[in-house]
Amino acid sequence: MAEENKTSGQGDQNQGDVVKGDFSTILIGVGTLLDSTMAPISKVVAQALDSLTVVAKQILEGVSASLGNKK
Repeated sequence: MAEENKTSGQGDQNQGDVVKGDFSTILIGVGTLLDSTMAPISKVVAQALDSLTVVAKQILEGVSASLGNKK
């Protein structure tokens, strides 16, 4: 009888370990997914900001040239 209780008690602990292991695996998977998603998005945002900088510079140069020609 005591042997059966010991065995069933160990089974409960193993099940708890499996649940904890599955939860950590899910967290690691979500972290990896977020990381792999954010890297390309950050590159796109950086490229967009670079493009906007170039366009803004061209606009300012155009405005400056227009004002310089009017004097």
